[in-house]
Amino acid sequence: METRPREPDDAPSAGHTSLEGLHGTVAVPPRNSGFWRQWRAFVGPAILISVGYMDPGNWGTDLAGGAQYKYALLWVVALASLMAVVLQVISARLGVATGKDLAQCCRDYYPGWTRWPNWISMEIAIGMTDLAESLGSAVALNMLFHIPLQWAIIITAFDVMLLLALQGFGMRLIEAVVTVFVLTIGVCYGVEIFGLAQTRPDFLEMGRAMARPDFTQGGMLVVAVGIIGATVMPHNLYLHTALVQTRKLQSDEQSVRRAIRFNTIDTTVALAIAFLINAAILVLAAIVFYGKDSVAVAGGGVIRFTADSDWIRVAYLTLAPLLGTAMASTLFAVALLASGQSSTITGTLAGQVVMEGFMNWRIKPWVRRLITRSVAVVPAILIISVRGNGSVTDLVNLSQVVLCLELPFAMFPLLHFTSSRRRMGKWRSGWFLMAAGWGTALLITAMDVYSLPDAIKQAWAVLAGH
Repeated sequence: METRPREPDDAPSAGHTSLEGLHGTVAVPPRNSGFWRQWRAFVGPAILISVGYMDPGNWGTDLAGGAQYKYALLWVVALASLMAVVLQVISARLGVATGKDLAQCCRDYYPGWTRWPNWISMEIAIGMTDLAESLGSAVALNMLFHIPLQWAIIITAFDVMLLLALQGFGMRLIEAVVTVFVLTIGVCYGVEIFGLAQTRPDFLEMGRAMARPDFTQGGMLVVAVGIIGATVMPHNLYLHTALVQTRKLQSDEQSVRRAIRFNTIDTTVALAIAFLINAAILVLAAIVFYGKDSVAVAGGGVIRFTADSDWIRVAYLTLAPLLGTAMASTLFAVALLASGQSSTITGTLAGQVVMEGFMNWRIKPWVRRLITRSVAVVPAILIISVRGNGSVTDLVNLSQVVLCLELPFAMFPLLHFTSSRRRMGKWRSGWFLMAAGWGTALLITAMDVYSLPDAIKQAWAVLAGH
């Protein structure tokens, strides 16, 4: 069967496909195949997307939420995950129904002058994502192997070779490698939560916290905004619209309906796993840190807990003495490394989608990766060299602030296109999906506006070195 034909007004993108070299490379079975055979063919894109929802940028906010408020913000993690499912389902729908990624839609359907600002803003978002990922991987290398942080950051810059090797073997191998990373994170936290007697959670108390959301304690709203801001990533909305097109999609009604259905299932399952991992991070922090203000570590030192603590490093240093086993800290660092490395793969693919979609530029993947990572790594090395390792938390916070501010510029075009019968035809989002999507976008934007003054102060403090 033929692939989906382009509409006449799609001419500017004619002849150019999303993720060229990977586009349409994964075959799908006939429609009369069994459910599991069809599902196996479509599963994969959302797994790549899910790593953006459990990257190192999420860890700090989840750890802070559990340490300061125990299980009270668990419902916020669930709400953020639900909003992520809605937005990613809509993203997949756009890619399947139009045969374009979000960047191509913006290029073709918006005035020409919008291309440069849209492209630059998304490049900044991807650079900030890359900053958090490289710092997360570098901190993990530093904790596991005691490599100086500056050198660890430089080492992470060369993970470009990993992606280059993977792209040569096709989409399925990329998906398999990322799946292994995700499983590594899940297994590490599964052992931390269920394998150690000291960390068995109180499920009844967790259930009560989920059922009765509140903001009664001081500072909860700020942490809640941070959790939601760290969960939904703007580059993921662009990337998902391209990844669904790595399947050999057809244009007839039944094929499009099937692709939308299985991508919806894929998205829901993958982001449910991401929710469980984020919830596990918060729960671990709640069990180990809540109610404590300090802990003694090896060598007679004492680490004090404050609202401004670097919770990732605090967790690594204190899990072993608090739980009585060195394995606790090692598992934490391995999971962090897997998180950073899996996120870096999807960040590179997102950069390719955004550059090619908006600007129609084609450059070699290794050049693209080196540029993106250099933009993130060079400032990080300079700031850490001047201000020391304590600035890692500030840099991660800065990246999350920028991502929060960038998110509306990805959400609103996505919702605009998928709400349009002219662009989507009969595949326009239904009333429930539109209401959920626009409600999510407005809520996140309102939170951004609410936190904007503090975010600007925080960003300026990092940049000014205060």
